[in-house]
Amino acid sequence: MTRLGHALRYRISSFIRRLGGDSSGLALIEFAYVLPIMVTISMTGAELTNYITTKMRVSQLALQIADNASRIGTDTVLSTKQISEAQINDMLTGAGLQSGTLDLFAHGRVIVSSLQPVANPNTTNRFLIEWQRCRGVKAITSSYGLEGDTDLDGITANGQLITAPDNGAVIFVQISYDYQPIIGLSFTKLTAINEVAAMTVRDDRDTSTVYNTENVTPSTCNTYSAS
Repeated sequence: MTRLGHALRYRISSFIRRLGGDSSGLALIEFAYVLPIMVTISMTGAELTNYITTKMRVSQLALQIADNASRIGTDTVLSTKQISEAQINDMLTGAGLQSGTLDLFAHGRVIVSSLQPVANPNTTNRFLIEWQRCRGVKAITSSYGLEGDTDLDGITANGQLITAPDNGAVIFVQISYDYQPIIGLSFTKLTAINEVAAMTVRDDRDTSTVYNTENVTPSTCNTYSAS
């Protein structure tokens, strides 16, 4: 072999040894492999956190609506407290404002029901849904009974039977909300959030009807609107 051949062979061997011992780009390569995994974990964690927060907010909204609906009404010296369609509308409008960025009625539906005994005293232990009001674009009906149902054991929710006291009523609220992911493609495939709440009417209320002396449009459950 000529001197040129030996020199070329030596240089190639040296280059290969130096290349084999060069680790300057190793961290970058490892980072490139790990980055997609870390991004996926981070996005999934952020999505789960947002979902849990949203679910908690929807649950609090259901409780707030039930509480407000159990308190509304107009007192008079001549009769028991009366509730009106305008008061129910205002209560639902307030819930929408309270929901803030959730945009409750644009992505979900609120169903408010008044559960009452069929008679006073309620010797048969049967119940009815005297009235039901709704708001929201989501096309669902109540999973717990409809307005006019008159032969109910009560309302069973989360494994518990809810009944109303004699001469009283229980306000039952169901919210179904389509979760809005913070990432365009939800890694967790989270969908609808469903929450319920119930509150006993505290005052002596006229439970025979919902009055409409203001002549407003009632929030009946045959319409699907965000307003």
